[in-house]
Parts: sequence; C-alpha cells; structure tokens
Amino acid sequence: MLAVIVVGTLRALKSIIIHVVRREALAADVRQIWLHYAGWIVLALEFALASDLIGTIIDPTWDDIGQLAAIGAIRTALAWFLSKDIEEFSQDPKPETREA
Repeated sequence: MLAVIVVGTLRALKSIIIHVVRREALAADVRQIWLHYAGWIVLALEFALASDLIGTIIDPTWDDIGQLAAIGAIRTALAWFLSKDIEEFSQDPKPETREA
C-alpha cells in the first residue's frame, strides 16, 4: 500500500515540477494531477483492504473479524466517495466556466 501511495505522490510531484521548471501555468492542470493522484489513493485503499482480508484469513479471531469488518466498511466508503468524486470531476472538465 505504501509503495502505491509513494508512486502516486512521485508522479504528482513530477507533474508539478515539470510545470514549475517550464514556467507553465499550473492552475490549468491541477485538476488532472489531482484526478490521477486520487486514482492512486483508491488503488492503495483496495490493496490495504486485500491485505487485511488475507491477514484475517490466515489467523482469524472474532475480534479480528470485527475489526476487519469496521476497517473494511470505512475503507470501502472512502474508496467509493473518492471514486464518485473522480467520476464527477472527470465528466465536467472545466467547472469554472459554468454560468451562475
């Protein structure tokens, strides 16, 4: 999970650094950078949940199963809401051009 977040963070930082070095406007691409980074975070959440599932399968106790259920529900909710945000932002590429 940590490796996925590190890779996503490095890719986002690389995009930002490229914009700064080239002296390009960053504001226009912040949304795309955020969308890609959010995708990496969702992937990390999925790997974390899978890791917890495997750990519980190997040596289960009722306490572990209860904790896994709570953690799984929280991570699934986070991933779902983040995925909905990604979908919403992907469909509407320029929200600042909307008319009031």
